[in-house]
Amino acid sequence: MLREQLQKLFPDHKEEELPKEEISNIWLQDEPLLCKYEKRNGKSITLIEGYTGADNDFKILAKELKTFLGVGGTVKEEKIMIQGDYRDKVMDFLKKKGFKVKRVGG
Repeated sequence: MLREQLQKLFPDHKEEELPKEEISNIWLQDEPLLCKYEKRNGKSITLIEGYTGADNDFKILAKELKTFLGVGGTVKEEKIMIQGDYRDKVMDFLKKKGFKVKRVGG
């Protein structure tokens, strides 16, 4: 109904299809990822470890996490290190992606 009204108001307008979000094909494992909080050199970091898939998939996941949170981070020694304490947000993000997540520590 609203579309019809808008079409009458703007007869020359053509609807455009919105681009769909790209869904990355990251391998989902059965074991849970471990989400930890640590302090290093006086700065807090969130660690994600326990991924058994391909290194490239882990790097893609790290990039998606950093973009989602708007923070810096890196991938070293099969761990994703995110600057700051974002355990809750990281766990929610990973659960939405289909991963099982286990919180380690406080």
